Amino acid sequence: MSVRGGHSIVKLKLDVIFKRVFGDENNKDIIAAMLSALLEIPRESIRSIEICNVELPPEYMEQKFSRLDLRMNVDGRIVNVEMQVNYETDFRERTLFYWSKIYSDELKTGDEYAELKKTYCVNIINFNLFDCEHYHSHFLIMEKHRHEVLSEKFGIHFFELKKLGNSPNGSAMEDWLRLINAETEEELMSIQQTTTIPEVRNTVVKLRQMSADEKIRMEAYYREKRLHDEASALGSARREGRAEGRAEGRAEGRAEGMEEGEHLLRERLIRKWEASGMSEEQIKALLED
Repeated sequence: MSVRGGHSIVKLKLDVIFKRVFGDENNKDIIAAMLSALLEIPRESIRSIEICNVELPPEYMEQKFSRLDLRMNVDGRIVNVEMQVNYETDFRERTLFYWSKIYSDELKTGDEYAELKKTYCVNIINFNLFDCEHYHSHFLIMEKHRHEVLSEKFGIHFFELKKLGNSPNGSAMEDWLRLINAETEEELMSIQQTTTIPEVRNTVVKLRQMSADEKIRMEAYYREKRLHDEASALGSARREGRAEGRAEGRAEGRAEGMEEGEHLLRERLIRKWEASGMSEEQIKALLED
């Protein structure tokens, strides 16, 4: 839930709400319109969509550190859409690894390499990842000097929501991203009044319906609270680690002592974070920060 300068709504960028909309077999028109805009492919070229992982397992709701992804078969292309709210270290490398897994898993025993499908990863992220102003980064595999594309079967997209401008530019891509990023009823109203895309307006209606549903509102509230807890836990752990590191260094007073003190501190923090239930991935993120 949000109260950013207006009446609260359930936020589409919240994982459980995102999956309710874009993981619903009944919303294929909305999904097709969104993919057409983000992948910049003609809407008429999307004739069929098969959603491969629709259900959220019950234990997912209890996880504090999490991400959400939707895998779809779109006219023979594999499209993986991921919504990531909180910052995650090594996100680029993890996405590349994830793409390679999806791409290779499609090749069955006895199949020829030519049968591998076009595989695209779409990452919608609520943090800044690249040192640029534009919110959309599209990566291909190409020759360094000639810029010749090695294969059309590779594509990784990043959409950085925090780089969206306040004024709409009229593009379908930006209309969808503004909708995903909306946090108030006033923002929804502005999008509904300015967009020319029927599916965007239909999604606005669905968000209002979900915002009026007490059960969904509470589900969104508790899910968002867990994500805030994650951000707070990581922030506190970083500050604690830095403070203890400075104290350790002052106590040793010598370079050798400082090195040994940092090693001891590192081991102590790892044990403390493991005891608190943090995963190996979260601990690695804190140590590298």
